[in-house]
Amino acid sequence: MAAALSKISCWASYILFLYFVYHPAEAAVKRYQFDIQVKNVSRLCHAKPIVTVNGRFPGPTVYVREGDRVLVNVTNHAKYNMSIHWHGLKQFRNGWADGPAYITQCPIKRGHSFTYDFNVTGQRGTLWWHAHILWLRATVYGAIVIMPKPGTPFPFPQPDREENIILGEWWNSDVEDIETQGDKLGLPPNASDAHTINGKPGPLFPCSEKREQIFGSDPCVYDQYRSTSKTFPDFFQ
Repeated sequence: MAAALSKISCWASYILFLYFVYHPAEAAVKRYQFDIQVKNVSRLCHAKPIVTVNGRFPGPTVYVREGDRVLVNVTNHAKYNMSIHWHGLKQFRNGWADGPAYITQCPIKRGHSFTYDFNVTGQRGTLWWHAHILWLRATVYGAIVIMPKPGTPFPFPQPDREENIILGEWWNSDVEDIETQGDKLGLPPNASDAHTINGKPGPLFPCSEKREQIFGSDPCVYDQYRSTSKTFPDFFQ
């Protein structure tokens, strides 16, 4: 009898352990809506329609905590098929939400929606998400900020402020046309017209939107600013 009770107690403890592992008390559900839509955007004094998320370039930042469940509903209003990949996120037991088109899912057709459902397990820090079909990742991307569980101390001196820094590229031409041309010629695609930080090329490029607003027409003013400034430049925000 004692042996049977001991075995029952052991199994009960094991079941409780599994419950708390997969259903942590502090876990929350974070919900986001991604509307894939085309918007006219101007960079380098060149305006063109690009595919965006919620009309933003780069797209919105996804904020979650370690242990959260994340639901991102993606509705495609653009003419291209779409899928979203959560770059660097460990997909434990939810690999179908990883995002590569034709590998873990069929792409999201125009007029259709798909909800990515995944858990953030054992990770913290800053990652990024991006389109994972065609060359749409050139404009469809954004940051994922995974905050630690409440009460977790910083592993380094706490900073005064935090800024997301997302590196990218800008092509004046349509990126899908560039990819098609490269495939036809059997050559690498044309190099981008600018590198970007948070979607902005900065004041070094001709016709950057904020160059003259900040520095005027004298390039020496920018050189002086660059050598003395210790803050994150507002022309990248």
